Amino acid sequence: MHETSKAVMRRLHDNRFISRYFVGEGVDIGAGPDPLGQYGEFFPGMAGCRPWDLADGDAQYMTSAADNSFDFVHSSHCLEHMVDPYIAFSNWLRVLKPRGYMILTVPDEDLYEQGVFPSTFNSDHKWTFTIMKKSSWSARSVNIVDLMRHFSDQVEVLKIERLDATFRFNSEPGSRFDQTMTPVGECAIEVVLEKLRK
Repeated sequence: MHETSKAVMRRLHDNRFISRYFVGEGVDIGAGPDPLGQYGEFFPGMAGCRPWDLADGDAQYMTSAADNSFDFVHSSHCLEHMVDPYIAFSNWLRVLKPRGYMILTVPDEDLYEQGVFPSTFNSDHKWTFTIMKKSSWSARSVNIVDLMRHFSDQVEVLKIERLDATFRFNSEPGSRFDQTMTPVGECAIEVVLEKLRK
C-alpha cells in the first residue's frame, strides 16, 4: 500500500537520494498508483521520472525501452511479480546508463510473507526475498546477495538494507497480518547499486 510514498520521508533524511540517486531522467518500473515522479519537488535533481506499468509492456523485458536510456531506475515491489527475476533485473540494468543508479525495493520474506507461500497477502507474488540466510523456508526464495553476485561484473552494490524499523515485532503472538497495509509498515529490502562502465 503506497510503498513509494512510505519511503519518501526516510529517503529525504539520506542526502544521497537527493544529490545522487534521483538525479536526471528516471523510470519507475511498476509505479502503479504511487509513482515516484509525484515527489519530484522533493528531489530537485530529478528532471523527470517516467512511470512504467502494464500499459507500457512487460516489465520483465521492457522491449520498447532503449539500452542505456535512464539516469536512474526505481522499482518498488515489482520484482516479486516477475516470472523470472534474473531476466527482469538484467533488462532493468540494460536500460540504465553506465554510472546510473538502480533503487530496488522488494518484500522481505520474513516480514511480509511471514513463513507462508504462496502469499497470503498477495496472490500474484511469484517469489520471496531475503538478504542472506543459511536456508529459507520458501521454495521460491531469491537471495538478494546471490542476485547481486550474479551481476557483479556489471554493478557495484552501494547499499542493502532490511527495512524493519517500522515492523511491529511485538504484535500478538500467532497473529499474522499484512503490516504494509498500515501507514508506516515497509516490511522490505532496499538495494541501491551503481551500473559500472563497460
